[in-house]
Amino acid sequence: MKILIVGSGGREHALAWKIAQSPLCKHLYIAPGNPGTGTCGENVAIEISEIGGLKQFCIEKGVDMLVVGPEAPLVDGLTDIMRTGETKDILIIGPSAAGAMLEGSKAFAKRFMQKYGIPTAAYFEVNKSSLYEGFAFLESLRPPYVLKADGLAAGKGVLICDDLTLAKNQLAELLNGKFGKASEKVVIEEFLSGIEFSVFALTDGKDYILLPEAKDYKRVGEGDTGLNTGGMGAVSPVPFVDDAMWKKVKSRIIEPTIKGIAAEKMDYTGFVFFGLISVNGQPMVIEYNCRLGDPETEVVIPRIKSDLVEIFINAASGKLAETKIAIIKESAATVMMVSGGYPDEFEKGKPIAGIGDIHNSIVFHSGTSIKSGDLVTNGGRVLAVTTIDPDFRKAVKTSLQSADHITFEDKYYRRDIGFDL
Repeated sequence: MKILIVGSGGREHALAWKIAQSPLCKHLYIAPGNPGTGTCGENVAIEISEIGGLKQFCIEKGVDMLVVGPEAPLVDGLTDIMRTGETKDILIIGPSAAGAMLEGSKAFAKRFMQKYGIPTAAYFEVNKSSLYEGFAFLESLRPPYVLKADGLAAGKGVLICDDLTLAKNQLAELLNGKFGKASEKVVIEEFLSGIEFSVFALTDGKDYILLPEAKDYKRVGEGDTGLNTGGMGAVSPVPFVDDAMWKKVKSRIIEPTIKGIAAEKMDYTGFVFFGLISVNGQPMVIEYNCRLGDPETEVVIPRIKSDLVEIFINAASGKLAETKIAIIKESAATVMMVSGGYPDEFEKGKPIAGIGDIHNSIVFHSGTSIKSGDLVTNGGRVLAVTTIDPDFRKAVKTSLQSADHITFEDKYYRRDIGFDL
């Protein structure tokens, strides 16, 4: 098969690394890819927003399967456009724009959860005309206060305020365009206190299979302090997610979600990411994503023993009901190496050295590029260093040793991934 992966981050490198191992993959393209994905297949200079260009490329190269990494092209209707004309028979892993609304609109997702009885935080939907009703709802809550921009805001659209006056001011700022169109509508949520984890399902719109669960670490500072980031590391499996918890997650959250997708007649072949929180032992949904998370992908994918291309073919052919997935028992731990200053301002173009000497870990490229023949930094999150080991503590330790060996100016990474497990 000729397969095209859309995206350019660590998630896409992990997918490319796994897909390239399949005997069913004859030629692998990644658009636009990065230097890491370039070692797994052929990078193509088409940006994820160039939907027409992606469609034309699929026609010209006779692409058989499309795997969409990030959420933006899905929300923008890439799958819907591919379902027409000369590309209508391509197998696609990625939901339609209607399905992607589970991530593309926080308000839509909350209404969906309410409709199908899926446990989540109490909420109130606000726009400019209902600002004062929003203030009243904030007054009814206990601090801290959670404000979420309704649309996609590049991972920055969630604000948590400890002070009521600050929360009201931030709500007004959001509705006045703090995140542009994304915050024309805002969801105010009750704050849930507990321990978070991520669950991933691959669905064909009626059946599903579960991938390994993971826990990621969003705060930039050790001990979960400082600013939120796109993710500073991850661990899989999650020790506190035992059989009893899995049973609750499946019966109360995953199955009602998949039944809801089917009832709404969504064209949904792809991943559902469940951002969950255990509140006094009871799982609740914080958010849905319509794709795999990052850096969770970098710990989840290496634990899958099965041929991922074969699983994708079954998903796109509506045969997930008869599909089994084999998972290795060992743990995976990822340490994310980031540019100094991230998630605030940081410099790009710093030369990277030492990756070629790493043999005990897998190094996934997240924000890198080639400049004058040299590998350099090209983003806030630069490299995801993943290690497999029976003991997750040893996996973290080895990933840290590998990260110590890789060098670039002002590199930074958390040394306490998995500290709370």
